Amino acid sequence: MAKLEITLVRSVIGRPEDQRMTVKTLGLNKINAKVVHNDNPAIRGMIKKVNHLVSVQEIEG
Repeated sequence: MAKLEITLVRSVIGRPEDQRMTVKTLGLNKINAKVVHNDNPAIRGMIKKVNHLVSVQEIEG
């Protein structure tokens, strides 16, 4: 199953509360923090909502 490595590359300062909560739910709290999640529709939806704040790479495994 494919996994996604998600990195927070922009600050959440000044962003709407729903975007802040989405970043927090993904497990990101500081700039350049990285998390790995399974690739599924729920995670893809969260990434789409905050795609201007995060960087995503697919990793096999």
